[in-house]
Amino acid sequence: MATSSIEESSKTKTPIAKRDDLLAKRFVGLEKNIWIEFSALAVEHKAVNVGQGFIDYEPPQYLINFYKEALNDNNILLHQYTRGFGHRRLVEAISNVYSSYFDRKIDPLNQILVTGGAYPSLFNSFHGFLNPGDEAILIEPFFDCYEPMVRSAGGIPRCIALKPKPETTKADISSSADWVLDKNELESMFNSRTRLIIVNTPNNPIGKVFTREELEHIASLCQKHDVICISDEVYEWITYDENKKHIRMATLPNMWERTLTIGSAGKTFSSTGLKLGWTIGPEHLLRSCQIVHQDCVYTCPTLSQEVVARCFEYELKRLNSPECYFNSISSEFLGKRDKLVEVLKECGMKPVVPDGGYFVLADFSQIAGDKFQSDIHDMKDFKFVRYLTKEKQLATIPATGFYTSEHRHLADNYIRFCFAKKDETLDKAIEILRKLKKN
Repeated sequence: MATSSIEESSKTKTPIAKRDDLLAKRFVGLEKNIWIEFSALAVEHKAVNVGQGFIDYEPPQYLINFYKEALNDNNILLHQYTRGFGHRRLVEAISNVYSSYFDRKIDPLNQILVTGGAYPSLFNSFHGFLNPGDEAILIEPFFDCYEPMVRSAGGIPRCIALKPKPETTKADISSSADWVLDKNELESMFNSRTRLIIVNTPNNPIGKVFTREELEHIASLCQKHDVICISDEVYEWITYDENKKHIRMATLPNMWERTLTIGSAGKTFSSTGLKLGWTIGPEHLLRSCQIVHQDCVYTCPTLSQEVVARCFEYELKRLNSPECYFNSISSEFLGKRDKLVEVLKECGMKPVVPDGGYFVLADFSQIAGDKFQSDIHDMKDFKFVRYLTKEKQLATIPATGFYTSEHRHLADNYIRFCFAKKDETLDKAIEILRKLKKN
């Protein structure tokens, strides 16, 4: 009787392979990812890739040398697990480098958490602090993982957009500094449910370097409403104007105790394949991140951490010299930025010149005309990027991928270019852009 009942029940059930309710509800609506689509599209069509933010030439030679040395090191434990919250040598090296930048001695064992890149650092931060119903303020445009991570943690994203000053939108060329927050609008976002605000400076994709005044305003609101600040500073070393240097949120008065700062080995040493990052902050905040980390990733690759530690030790010896990679990297990218900006302008696009990072947003509306239009299924920048990739073999990234649905209309005329590429790659992209103008 029981057996017959089970058999009858199994006949009426949907086979597991055909069920549409397998994904946990907290991830429903978060299935799409621009990097999955456009990375595959670039490979499929053998496109010149100036979309994704990775460097296509060798990282500093010393990094390669340290890898070789570490592989041949007599310390066989470099091939085994290391300390879960960060390889001892690496956290000490990070402390020795960053303490001077934070104007305080950073405790390597209690105020630094090494993660598998900035992604997990963000994940730890959101999941370590957000309870269902808590609100997190996100400044658009933002790296596309912010919103899904907030939602998966049960949080509610409250989004405010940086907007270009009206007079600059008609200009042939503008600056990332022209994109600003409305102070009153920002203040209205804070309330008793606000748990976090995420600040990304230098910003991806705009390249905006937040000014001291802008950061101080955000800081004052965090203190007024007892809000934690997650400061995503992975492009910290890449700025182009002596008068617009990177300012660390945690160094502002009374902000250390409520700020977690996120960094990236991939961006610091131009080697994104390292997939190592770190979170720096006071022990009472970092502990929440450690708990998420220990029950998820637990520990990161020992060998990579050893290499990054040696890289930091190498740069520490020349920290204040022009030869230091943290100081020279901006000069390396500056010529590439200016070269691409000039060609974008020449071919009829309107570039937004970045003050930091290695991306350029460009308004393509003049050259695209009415051929590409947003509709209920797709935004026109997505359509234009697919066209460039498939038909012109030029891979870029649509800007609306960095916005929530509420604010995507603000950026549907923009696409993102990455200029952290070897000259050969940039020259191929420039050739395609010039042909695009002719056509």
